[in-house]
Amino acid sequence: MPSSHFIPLKPVPIKDRVSMIFVYYGQIDVKDGAFVVVDDVNGERKHIPVGSVACIMLEPGTRISHAAVKLAAVTGTLLIWVREAGVRLYSSGQPGGARSDKLLYQSKLALDGELRLKVVRRMFEIRFGEKPPERRSIDQLRGIEGSRVKKMYELLAKQYGVSWKGRRYDPKQWEAGDLPNKCLSAATSCLYGVTEAAILACSPRMWG
Repeated sequence: MPSSHFIPLKPVPIKDRVSMIFVYYGQIDVKDGAFVVVDDVNGERKHIPVGSVACIMLEPGTRISHAAVKLAAVTGTLLIWVREAGVRLYSSGQPGGARSDKLLYQSKLALDGELRLKVVRRMFEIRFGEKPPERRSIDQLRGIEGSRVKKMYELLAKQYGVSWKGRRYDPKQWEAGDLPNKCLSAATSCLYGVTEAAILACSPRMWG
């Protein structure tokens, strides 16, 4: 096909994707141009909208073809090889190739004090629907955010009839926490996982 007729795929933005999908005991391949999982037992096919998923977790018993890995890379979908339920991470892919432009841009924002403050102020505005107070440092804005989040927990607990005694938990003593704190910790862990997938999806692999 002439190169002039070739239309490169444009990856779906991370914010518009499903966070993650777990696959186990199946053969992942590309059939008729689609990303599919073939059941090893009965041969049943299950299509996965690979371009609409941020991350695909490959659990034990899963095999994946070269064509499927290539398609995931083209669509910017991260592949991660994990243990059952994702409790161990063995390896991760590199969607999008070795481009470093997004990582360099993020590094520029993080290392420049003025630019970083602008990012923090913008994130504050998006989260709370209003502009943050003027002439505040990043640490001061974090303090304001923390106070608001604590108040939000109280209001939501009261609204839904949840017994709330504050955000108290010990990572080393999971069973010691009450149910609301366990739920928050589990949700936070999931959020970190999605965030890490997004970062890995736009960052080149660094060696040396």
